[in-house]
Amino acid sequence: MFRIWGKLIKDNRLLRDHTVCIEDYSMSRTAKVYKALDELCYEFDLATPTWLQLNKEDFIRHARTRFTQDNFIEHIEFDYLDFQVIEEEY
Repeated sequence: MFRIWGKLIKDNRLLRDHTVCIEDYSMSRTAKVYKALDELCYEFDLATPTWLQLNKEDFIRHARTRFTQDNFIEHIEFDYLDFQVIEEEY
């Protein structure tokens, strides 16, 4: 199982959170990450953020990244979207 935890944070407080579980073992890890991000954005009613180089590097190193206003085209009402892998089985 592959699980991602997404959290909307504003002023160091949790506004909303959601966990996405993907059980399709035929998908690559990258495909699972993009699918989980799409599902989180749908749940939070957000446009999908753009992956900047900093996000890619953070996610590769720590399996976690933050999407701030710089990653979104539209204005966001929170400080950042925290995106973290919490379980990963192969």
